Amino acid sequence: MPNLVPSDAVTRVAPGTPPDYNANNPLMKLLALVQEHRLAAGRHYYLTDHLQYLVPFSHLDLYGPSGADSDTLDPTRQDAKTDFQKQNVRDFRATDTYVLRGWAAATAWADPAAFEPSPARTVPFVKLSYRAGPDSRLAEAIGGLPGERVWLWLKVNGREVREADGRLIPVPYNRATHRYELELWGDPGVDLGQAFTAAGDDRGLASLASGELRTFPDAIRGTLADFAREGKDDADVRSASPDCAMHPVNPLHLEVAWADAAGGDAHWDSQGGANYHYEFNMAVRGWDAYLKAGVSANPHGGVGHLHYRNLWSNYSGLAGSRGLGRVVEPWQFDAAGRKAPGERWEEFFSVDYMDLHVLKNNCGIGLHRHRDNQELFFLLAGQAVMVTGDWCQEPGRERCFEVRTLRAGHGSLLKPGGLHALMNATDADITLLMFGGYD
Repeated sequence: MPNLVPSDAVTRVAPGTPPDYNANNPLMKLLALVQEHRLAAGRHYYLTDHLQYLVPFSHLDLYGPSGADSDTLDPTRQDAKTDFQKQNVRDFRATDTYVLRGWAAATAWADPAAFEPSPARTVPFVKLSYRAGPDSRLAEAIGGLPGERVWLWLKVNGREVREADGRLIPVPYNRATHRYELELWGDPGVDLGQAFTAAGDDRGLASLASGELRTFPDAIRGTLADFAREGKDDADVRSASPDCAMHPVNPLHLEVAWADAAGGDAHWDSQGGANYHYEFNMAVRGWDAYLKAGVSANPHGGVGHLHYRNLWSNYSGLAGSRGLGRVVEPWQFDAAGRKAPGERWEEFFSVDYMDLHVLKNNCGIGLHRHRDNQELFFLLAGQAVMVTGDWCQEPGRERCFEVRTLRAGHGSLLKPGGLHALMNATDADITLLMFGGYD
């Protein structure tokens, strides 16, 4: 049964003293951590609107309820549906590892401003970054600081990744970030050294020379062309290049452990031998992230042709996807407002409200959760930073904040208990449609 882990806390808030959300706001803390990422090559090689971040955390602090319920600190007993304070995150503690993925394209060109990436040569990349300070878990295991590099044990979607001779992968220390960092690309179809030389990209060349940037096409699979709209009518997109490291629907699962040496005498940060399990799994759907697409002639007896994209569905061939349903725990309310013993499955997405929101620049919906109900954030206009995460420990993955750009025509479905937030970091207003169960 999902629940807060022992290291977590719920902070009591005295009645009549609401929190100061402008001071030490956890959403701003998270976005500052995301901004610390440094790409291995020049930014013009990357599709920056598609960058996706994982920030694992080991401790979560929630605010307690307001008013007469201020002493009810057990989240499973906080039944007042209209008390929003109890949903909000007060703080979190990030772990030593950060993960980043995205699309990268490289070719030899003289004018980077004129570059238009070829989908067939636009490939996924995955970056792993480990804190180098004396209070990292690896440093504590050593009893001192690691050296100029650490070693990575890695699985990508269940496939173990090693050097050609079977050794662990070396990860060099980056003096610019004070972290150990490794960026793994798929096969861009060109020699990266020649591409970086032609573009005068000294950072890319230095990253290649240090080993911070590597190509591992057997592990980092797929190309952007795999998900072109043409030829996908009536096909389940989940089966298209299913192991692609940037698949728009399927999750990407990474299993990770860190060592200070490649040999048998290594000290490890491996979660006691269980390893760390990180997963990109934000449920985003939109024009380029859908289950099925097709064309319907004379839709419902009309005229012409309707082109559709199926985002979530409980009917026809997608009835088994369970995307719109939810698990109802004994301490959760179902759609009818009832609790019952044992775990139940609710097949549908219940809706108690539908709202339109306008977020001004530098306005953010803070990190929070809904204990019982599902919710959909659908961006109508503009561009926003979307955050999701787990408030409780789910089987098979570490708790992480997942951060990515939400573009107009894209929505994210939040499951019960799922932490989420949305930030307008642009200079223009954004408009948002929100609907879901009221909690």
